[in-house]
Amino acid sequence: QVQVVESGGGLVHPGGALNLSCAVSGNFYKIFVMAWYRQAPGKQRELVATITRDGITNYADSVKGRFTTSRDTPKNTISLQMDNLQPEDTAVYYCNADVSLVPRSIPDDLWGQGTQVTVSS
Repeated sequence: QVQVVESGGGLVHPGGALNLSCAVSGNFYKIFVMAWYRQAPGKQRELVATITRDGITNYADSVKGRFTTSRDTPKNTISLQMDNLQPEDTAVYYCNADVSLVPRSIPDDLWGQGTQVTVSS
C-alpha cells in the first residue's frame, strides 16, 4: 500500500514562514508529478504548486514569489517553503502524487490527509 503523508503545518503570524514536507512510502514503481493543493473553509480545493521529477516547477499566481517547492526524487519527498504568509493563505494543505504501481501502468492519483496552516495575528 502506498501512503502520502504531509507534515509541518501550524499557526503563524502574518509575514511569517512555514515549511511543509510530504513523503511517499510503500511499494510502487515510479512517482511522476507531485503537487501541493490547498482548501480554505467554504472554498474549493485549489492548486498551489507542481513539480516534475526533473524539478520543473509551476505556481499559482497567488503564491508566486512567496512559496517555493522542491523535490528529492530519490527519497520520494517534496517540500513547500512558504514565506510572507498572509491570512488568505489559511487552509488545509494537501500533497498530491501521480504514482505508477508497476511499470507501464497508468499512474494513480494519490492524496495525503492534509495539514492545517493558519495565518493569524
